[in-house]
Amino acid sequence: MHGYGMNSRGLGEVRSIRELTREHALLPLRIFLGVTFLYAGLDKLTDSAFFRATGPGSIGETMHAARDSAAIPALVDLALKSPGAFGHAIALGEIAVGIGTLIGLWARLAALGGALISLSLWLTVSWQVRPYYFGNDLAYLMAWLPLVLGGAASFSVDAFLASRRRRIP
Repeated sequence: MHGYGMNSRGLGEVRSIRELTREHALLPLRIFLGVTFLYAGLDKLTDSAFFRATGPGSIGETMHAARDSAAIPALVDLALKSPGAFGHAIALGEIAVGIGTLIGLWARLAALGGALISLSLWLTVSWQVRPYYFGNDLAYLMAWLPLVLGGAASFSVDAFLASRRRRIP
């Protein structure tokens, strides 16, 4: 982890504000997406109605409502074969993505997972939203892409492990 006065060029060397802001530029996005996905997963796990095949607030009802307007109805059909298992997979996936993003562990992989969850939700549940920019899943998909490309350069397990690898002879 890099901090003020510590960088790859040596200890004690002061870095400019420009260098520090560049290094930490993705941190607010990481925190927002990590907290949001962790909260979304926990919210699903604590909602007893969510995992049911039918009924108000259930994953089954949501999937049935989205099926005919989805970009790829076959994805919805696949989820409808076992709505409870699909709901658990989404909830646990969101939790894993949220934790990985927040602590910066395998950050690019976590971000790819978040992007894939957002893509699948956009192609199914949010596909019918018009105009497209009112749907949030597409915006989440786009928000994940900088983290897929950039990873977690600061305040992360990945950065800590990378700095340890550089120090080992």
